Formats: sequence, structure tokens, C-alpha cells
Amino acid sequence: MNTFRPFDLDRPLFRNRCSCGQHTSDDEHVQDREFKVNEEKISADFVEASLVKALFPEESRRRAFLKAVGAGGAMSAISGMLPVGSLQAMAQEKSPLEKPDLKIGFIAITCATPLIMADPLGFYKKQGLNVTLNKTAGWALIRDKMLNKEHDASHFLSPMPISMSMGLGSDPTPMKVATIQNVNGQAITLANKHKDKRDPKLWKGMKFAVPFEYSMHNFLLRYYVAQSGLDPDKDIQIRVTPPPEMVANLRAGNIDGFLGPDPFNQRAVYDEVGFIHILTKEIWDGHPCCAFGTSEEFIKKNPNTFAALYRAVLNASTMARDPVNRPLIAKVISTPNYLNQPETVVMQVLTGKFADGLGNVQNVPDRIDFNPIPWYSMATWMLTQMQRWGYIKGDVNYKDISEKVFLMTDAKKYMAETNINIPEQAKSGYKKVKIMGKEFDPNQAAAYLKTFPVMKS
Repeated sequence: MNTFRPFDLDRPLFRNRCSCGQHTSDDEHVQDREFKVNEEKISADFVEASLVKALFPEESRRRAFLKAVGAGGAMSAISGMLPVGSLQAMAQEKSPLEKPDLKIGFIAITCATPLIMADPLGFYKKQGLNVTLNKTAGWALIRDKMLNKEHDASHFLSPMPISMSMGLGSDPTPMKVATIQNVNGQAITLANKHKDKRDPKLWKGMKFAVPFEYSMHNFLLRYYVAQSGLDPDKDIQIRVTPPPEMVANLRAGNIDGFLGPDPFNQRAVYDEVGFIHILTKEIWDGHPCCAFGTSEEFIKKNPNTFAALYRAVLNASTMARDPVNRPLIAKVISTPNYLNQPETVVMQVLTGKFADGLGNVQNVPDRIDFNPIPWYSMATWMLTQMQRWGYIKGDVNYKDISEKVFLMTDAKKYMAETNINIPEQAKSGYKKVKIMGKEFDPNQAAAYLKTFPVMKS
């Protein structure tokens, strides 16, 4: 939790370390020392600091001004020019929450890092929310609990709100993707006995696990093997397996590999039963994986609560994106009530410095990232792959579905409110990407789909 002292000559206006200098952030200081700060005071100080920053963008000029007139004179001078008091009151004003007590479902994987860390690090409470995180066994159960309204919001696989809204595998229920929880952060892991089969052309007859049919894991595995000339429906077997069961199935020989979420790729290496064949960032760098979302009905009934929840998750995502914070985050989310994994395994995933099971220590800082932008183009690509593999029949209105399910407009609004940088491309919500060297233009989705020689007949 940051504190701001815009009229303190001996202290930088904005800083990255805590006041004692022994922690990487004030959040860590708070957790370590159980130190509590009055939030209204912080809000008021932040407004003052922002105004001073606007008036004196360069630190040297702010210091020169303070030396010339003193802290008291500076406060009087700025208050005379700007309505500081009114702005501070506005900053502290919050709309009443319709439903402050919430239940949020999650699967115990590192993809859910922002949703999980927001609990022990106080991001929900700061927004006035009392959140109960419900660890859930598998994705079908996540879906069912959202449909039955047992959960108010949830950790989703990013294609799930699309499939649920379209009625694929369940009754159609409008769902919304508020943020992408993580990008990258997955891998293809193979059993140790397959170290001589690094070429996917050799995978005929092998059995692979993915966490759910409507998952980026399923679509990326299919894409990867199809690019090597294999038909994923004929040449390999793909089984839906809950993530916590993947390593045990690999050890037992029930599967030859899996494209799954971390920390289970790293856990397979840690347990010496598998090796990391390829990180999914090497298939599509920046690909979406999991999402935070809720139902359209919940948003309509609880707009203020939804806004508070949105801010909490975005602020957690911002903290998670900074590599400096990853060791602290690994510590707080690896505990039994969250991931229940060895801290060293979670640390390897979040920092990107990891053993790959092949005798190497790799250093890939963006092995996982937490960019929250729910691009419409991501949803469009998912729809093309659902068509490609027969999950959707007939023509698809890509634009209509993508823009109904992915809340890009809301994301930009709340990101602006929380001072998160919004890329220029985000104005349209669509961007071109390359997946294994092949360009995907979301504005030419139907034509893109026709370029694949391997697809469901």
C-alpha cells in the first residue's frame, strides 16, 4: 500500500520501495509488519501527489519549489490555484455496493494469480468487498456453479464464456469476460520416456490431456500438432483431465503428455516424471489463457459491485505484472488454501527461471504475464478454432459474438480509472497476431479459417 507525501522535500514523489527500505513495496511491508494505514488519508495524499506531479513533472523542479516556499507555502499556493479539497472528496466517494459479500470460484493454477492474490494482499477489501474464494475441482464444475448461481463471478478458461453464451455443452446463458487473467503460462509436458520424441511428427498414437474442451489448451495443442501434419482427432488421443490430476496420470503412464496450466508443468519436472517440451509462448507469444468473468445478469443487478470487483482484479493484475513482486506473490499463493504447491515450483513459474527437465535451467521472464486486456481479436480466433474442430457448425458472426462476450469497452474504462496504460491498438479492440509464423487477421477470420489443410471433416 503506497503512501504519498508531495510536500516532503527529502522523499521522492512516487517510489517503488517501502519506507523502511527493507521491502520491495509497501504492500510487502504491510503484510510483513501487519502495518495498517488509514485509506482515506492515502486517497487524499494521492490526489495531492497527482496534482503536484502535474504541476512539476520533473522531480528537480518540485524540490526547487519546496526549497523556495517551504511545505506550508507550497500547500497554500497550490490550494489557491486548484480545488484540492473537492478533488479529494471525489476520489473518496464510492457508490454503495449492492452485494458486498461475494463467492468467486477458482481452479488452483497460476493462471488465476490476480484473482487469488487479491485476497491475501487486500485488494478486495480495499474496494469494500468481502470475497470468499472457492477452490473448485474442475472446469465443468466451475461452469455448473456459475450457471446455478452458486458463484457470483469466476475464474474461467477464456473460451468458456463464449461457449456458455452460445449454449455449447450447456443451456445458453450470457456470460462476460471482464479481464484476461493471464497470457502465456502454459506448456506441453511429455513423460520422461519420450525424450527421443521431440518432433511432434513422431507423436502418432500418443495420449494427451487438456483441462477442458473449450480451452486454449485444447485449441493450441490441436494447432501445434496439425501444423506438423497430424490430425488431432485421428492421429493422437486427447483426454479432458482436471489440472490437479495431470501429473499423477503422467506418472502412472495413463497419458504420454499434456498441454496444461502451470504449476503442473513445473511440478512434473520437480517430481522427475516429465520434461517441458515447449512453452506455449513459443506457439503464440501473448496468447490468452484464463479470464475473470461473470454473468450478464450479475452485472445488470450489481453494477457498483461489479465495478469494485473489476478495480480489485485490475489492481492485482498491475501488481502481478511487475517482476519485482513475483517472489512475494509466489509466497502468498502457494499456500494450502490456494495452490497448495511447493513455493519453489510456483517461484520458477512466476519468475521464468526454471529447470526444464532436460538438464537445463532456462530464463524466460515472460513465461507467464498478467496483461488484463480482453481483445476482441482473441475471442475471434477462438471462434475460428471452434469452427475448425467442429464445436460450432455453420457460419459465425465473429464480430457480434466477440463484442458481446469480451468487455473490451469496460476494460478500457476501468483501466483508465486505475491509471493502467492502454495500448493505441486497443481503440478498436482488434489486432493482428502471428501463431507459429502464420498471421491471423481478425478482420479476415472466415478467409483465415479456409487456409488450414487439417481440420474436422
